[in-house]
Amino acid sequence: MTNKPNFLFFITDQHRADWLGCMGHPVVNTPNIDALAATGTLFEDFHVAAPVCMPNRASLMTGRMPSVHGLRTNGCVLPKRANTFVDVLAKGGYRTATIGKSHLQPFTGLAPKRTEDAQSRLIEEAWKNDDEDYGHEEPDRYDRKGIYQVELPYYGFEHIDMATGHGDQCGGHYGQWFRENSPDWESLHDPENELAHNYSCPQAFRTPVPEALYPTTWIADRAIDYLNKSVSHDDPFFAFVSFPDPHHPFNPPGKYWDMYSPDQFEVSLPYEAHQNPTPPMQSTNERWEQGLPAETPQTAFRADTEHVKEAMALTAGMITMIDDQIGRVVQALKDNGQYDNTVIIFTSDHGDYLGDFNLMLKGALPFRAITHVPMIWSDPNSRQAHKSQALASTIDISASILDRAGLAPYFGIQGCSFLPCLSSTQYHRDALLVEHNDGGPRMGFERAARTRALITKDWRLTIYAGESWGELYDLNTDPNETNNLWGDPIVAQIQATLALRMINLLARQMDESPRANRLA
Repeated sequence: MTNKPNFLFFITDQHRADWLGCMGHPVVNTPNIDALAATGTLFEDFHVAAPVCMPNRASLMTGRMPSVHGLRTNGCVLPKRANTFVDVLAKGGYRTATIGKSHLQPFTGLAPKRTEDAQSRLIEEAWKNDDEDYGHEEPDRYDRKGIYQVELPYYGFEHIDMATGHGDQCGGHYGQWFRENSPDWESLHDPENELAHNYSCPQAFRTPVPEALYPTTWIADRAIDYLNKSVSHDDPFFAFVSFPDPHHPFNPPGKYWDMYSPDQFEVSLPYEAHQNPTPPMQSTNERWEQGLPAETPQTAFRADTEHVKEAMALTAGMITMIDDQIGRVVQALKDNGQYDNTVIIFTSDHGDYLGDFNLMLKGALPFRAITHVPMIWSDPNSRQAHKSQALASTIDISASILDRAGLAPYFGIQGCSFLPCLSSTQYHRDALLVEHNDGGPRMGFERAARTRALITKDWRLTIYAGESWGELYDLNTDPNETNNLWGDPIVAQIQATLALRMINLLARQMDESPRANRLA
């Protein structure tokens, strides 16, 4: 039997760090995730490389920043030339599986919204076509009967159970399974058959899809099946179990819909709590005052306080459903005898404003609500509870897993292993970078936002390309980021020092790979 550890990796979608019992949330019930924290290390200052799905998932896979790995914004693809830590695991003798949401390639099948100027000029891309197939997550591949065969390996994964999209109408292999196992699937997917409710929050939808057929349950079922089949193998496994919730639309099924009441939640940071709202905040507020909806279902928007509380209750329902399913998966691991040799990891790909300053979803403003995510590492070497204050990033996960597996990373990886932090007060990073590259202008920006944020233990500095304003928050005296000190002469020297630190980090955002193989 191998002495290399197995890895069971749980990841949720759009799940901010403070929405877990173990992170101090007073309402949401997450006993199974809390149990992981009670038997492992809970990172209390863990941040994403990018606060949207695809770029940060690619950063997780590669250990590199979006400006380096190439998947800079939602709708782009992770080039197949990219090495991933899963590739290294597979070459090192691991069996690898991705179960649930992958999102390393686009899955809507919809063309992006571009400016009229860009549409009118038919020009070539800066990169030549690599002739690879990047449509493996698009909906038309899964329209036919039978199981669509994704070309393997898929970024290092040798087994795939794919779920694409969000909510009750996820596609991919889940969608194919749903149609095969639900004789009334068309009725269950018909918006006209929405169950009765009294919520008016945008994107609140009471699905008729029962709990047993909902994507969260299907993903847990597939994970349990994979773990049980793994018992017959000598090689260790890496199982990436990815839930599309608690992402909008807000549609927890069955008992999870009304498990929580909006009255249980408070909006502790209303719009008025910000002392000097930035231009995008002002623009989003003006849009709300005019009664205009968000530009797209994916665009951050301001919501009424009651709508925020409704979204909170439904989000809590989705989180508790995920927690219940994680409990089932971990119990299966214990039942089949693999728990004592398995590292269990829990994180999310980004957060959600979820009412901070009455904002919803995520966007170009890198408030802590969307950059700060859960990170739990439960290791069989020590199932002791530990809380780490180390500042760490999504790009560090890949290096840490490879370190624990005893495998060397590839050249050009930017993350660094945080294993020394698992049971000590070990220092990790003194600063980290968060990037956001929007696909088009929104939230009042005249051009697609290009955001760069420097986060330290004491400060958050943010610049927006082409804008005369920025953000500077003192995280010691203002942890909720309510007073923007940008341009304040009292902190001018601090702003200059942080700007220089950011410049130094930005100077390193280049691809060091491949190395030169000649002197000249």
